[in-house]
Amino acid sequence: MMAHLVTLIPGDGIGPEVAEATVRAVDATGVTIEWERVEAGARALAEQGQLIPDDVFGSLEATRVGLKGPTTTPVGGGHQSINVALRKKLGLYVNFRPIRMLPGLKTRFRDLPLDMAIFRENTEDLYSGLEHEVVPGVVESLKIITRNASMRIARASFEYARREARCKVTAIHKANIMKLSDGLFLKCCRETAALFPEIQYNELIVDNACMQLVMRPETFDLLVMPNLYGDIISDLAAGLVGGLGSCRAPTSAIITPSSRPSMEQPRTSPARVWPIPRR
Repeated sequence: MMAHLVTLIPGDGIGPEVAEATVRAVDATGVTIEWERVEAGARALAEQGQLIPDDVFGSLEATRVGLKGPTTTPVGGGHQSINVALRKKLGLYVNFRPIRMLPGLKTRFRDLPLDMAIFRENTEDLYSGLEHEVVPGVVESLKIITRNASMRIARASFEYARREARCKVTAIHKANIMKLSDGLFLKCCRETAALFPEIQYNELIVDNACMQLVMRPETFDLLVMPNLYGDIISDLAAGLVGGLGSCRAPTSAIITPSSRPSMEQPRTSPARVWPIPRR
């Protein structure tokens, strides 16, 4: 049987340890995989002078699928997040987090059959990294929302809902305050919802959504949202079922057709599941 070629980025800190454990688990399934190891992050910067060396992108272009360990991101300064840089370079626009209650875990909601999916737009919003100092003591950070990115994530979420027979899609927003940016996101979600009449569609303001998630998590099915809200809510939802380590990221591969490989990160930080478009 021909081996599947997969890019492996071990990462920094605990990254190599987590990546090796994940490799052992994958190899134990019996699937024949040839791991192509490349470095990115602090180690790559020290050894090669680049946070993401060219061979990382070369490998991903060739293999079309990758497994990445956690990498160091400085707080309050320093270099850009490796994850953000990869998303932008490769057009990895879907961050998918399945939230399911696993048998035997002692959590606050262990008596509820929680089963929800979170779709987070992964390339823009405040994570565009467009910041500057207007005058000393005043910093401006730009929130970027585009029709193209909003339509892509909305369609991905509804197509998944149809394929997996999910009943409801909830769009998370703050359009009562950010009327233009989040308003555009909602407009795109509404346009997409009209193409899927069999799927119930509703909207929740992000702060209300957070409250509802901790009060009535069983009422949610599939949630779709811009980047920042998705980063927060995906971790909040993970906490409902035992934490980040309890989220079954491998099931996320079902969101990408076989012709569109993905990239995943082991379960020590938010799920990284990204379609890699062919160029």
